[in-house]
Amino acid sequence: MKVREVQDGIRSLYASDASKYEKEHNKKLLIRRIYEMIPSQMENKKKRVVVQNIRDKKGDRFDQYKEEFEYLISSGISLAVNAISNPHFPLSESLQKNLLKLYLNDVGLLTGILYRNNIRPVLDDIRSINLGSVYENVVAQELRAHGHKLYYYDNRKQGEVDYLVDNHTTMSAHPIEVKSGKDYTEHSALNNLLKVPEYNVLAATVISNERKVYQEGKVTYMPVYFVMFMEADSAQTDEEEYIF
Repeated sequence: MKVREVQDGIRSLYASDASKYEKEHNKKLLIRRIYEMIPSQMENKKKRVVVQNIRDKKGDRFDQYKEEFEYLISSGISLAVNAISNPHFPLSESLQKNLLKLYLNDVGLLTGILYRNNIRPVLDDIRSINLGSVYENVVAQELRAHGHKLYYYDNRKQGEVDYLVDNHTTMSAHPIEVKSGKDYTEHSALNNLLKVPEYNVLAATVISNERKVYQEGKVTYMPVYFVMFMEADSAQTDEEEYIF
């Protein structure tokens, strides 16, 4: 298929640019290795980057790969989602710099890697195929394109919430859960977050494959394609900041 050929070409260009960057800086970096790990990393229960898996060395630390991460993110090849320790506005105040998720900058590239020339996994409702990583990548891509800085929250007691963004108008954090299955109304981590008054979470969104929009309490349910309307508010800055 022509589209997949173009996507393969794009990935080859990314690899070529990474090699040029390494030569210019006289360093042998693992940019390509980290990039190629992103799809499999997204399939894990904990989707964050595990640096020990990059070279299969238990003693490796996050700081050893700062240049690789900075290149992938600042070049726009990958989208960064940083962990926060306190889901309270403004989210950047509790950023955990050594906990990071990476997504591809184009969900089409992801589906090309996962399914090659077969488009049925995306078009048809095939129960044996989990589209969770595809949906999460779509949401990351759209939120970032609309000016949001992306964060996630993972707490041992409360669970993990896929995304949080700042709402500068209401001065509160806005959590977003992504569900690809039929059980989209089940979201214990999000419920736990909403129960804590100190977090001041005024509203939340669940994005799923259900083709209707409705609200229950603080939670608004909407189809995945509605993420295109989630613009960052006017107080949001477009200036990007990378913290390693």
